[in-house]
Amino acid sequence: MSSASSAVTDTADKTKKKEKIDWLSEIRGLAVMLLAVLGFHSFIAKPFYIPSESMLPNLLVGDRLVVSKYPYGWSWASISFHLMPRGEWRIWPATPEYGDIVIPVHPVRDEDYIKRVVGLPGDTFEVRGGQIVIDGVPVPQEVEPPLRIPIDANMRCDFGGDPRTGMPLDYTATLPDGTQVCEPPTLRETLPNGATYLIIDHKQQTLDDFGPIVIPEGHVMVMGDNRDHSADSRAYDPSGLMGPVPLENVGGRAEFITFSLDGTTGFNPVTWFTSLRGDRAWSTLRPAIADRGTESERD
Repeated sequence: MSSASSAVTDTADKTKKKEKIDWLSEIRGLAVMLLAVLGFHSFIAKPFYIPSESMLPNLLVGDRLVVSKYPYGWSWASISFHLMPRGEWRIWPATPEYGDIVIPVHPVRDEDYIKRVVGLPGDTFEVRGGQIVIDGVPVPQEVEPPLRIPIDANMRCDFGGDPRTGMPLDYTATLPDGTQVCEPPTLRETLPNGATYLIIDHKQQTLDDFGPIVIPEGHVMVMGDNRDHSADSRAYDPSGLMGPVPLENVGGRAEFITFSLDGTTGFNPVTWFTSLRGDRAWSTLRPAIADRGTESERD
């Protein structure tokens, strides 16, 4: 080997020795990235997964949502993974509107729920025979044609049994093309601000009658849209939210569906696409506002 090539080899070896990984810098960069993600997740928006049928027909098991963190200000419930201890403080507080879909945290467990705001601070709130009554005025409910919700691995059309007869309640229907769908009885509910949305209320049960109570300042009443299968503000047992929810326990507002899966997703990459419910992506979760007419028409 020539002296020139030997010198080049020695220089290369020395360069490799000098190019050591700066682990401290790498760890610092990773920490900054994690803090940025945590900050966005805590203060701006976070993803949310629907695990139960309590918000049928508007939310299905397998829906993935975006929840914004700032509409009602920030509190301990806003912080990702509930890393902060509970407290009554709120920064830039605001009150939800009727019909908002919100993320309340269970009063005891660090468990996120998803429910709809149906009563505001100061309201005299009750439920009579399944119908909400606010300040003595029944909230309008109109019968709608049953929805046709496609049945899949995440939508079983299982509504339990009728306590009056002991018979199972099955709303399965088969369309002319052979497709099986779920057609539960559906109502359209319209709250005092005109927020209107669909609910399912198909049987008589204990939570059909509640109150009356006056909602305390800084609290809201929340209920699931699937009224007979929702552990919400009406339920004082450990599974429910045990009455009006303090606003510091509300961690955000549901905005829209990003995508939805029918329960058939597996390890095969093909199923990552075939399991998508394509018609649900980017659906807004803000309630429609009904045209309530002029003052003279309402009078």
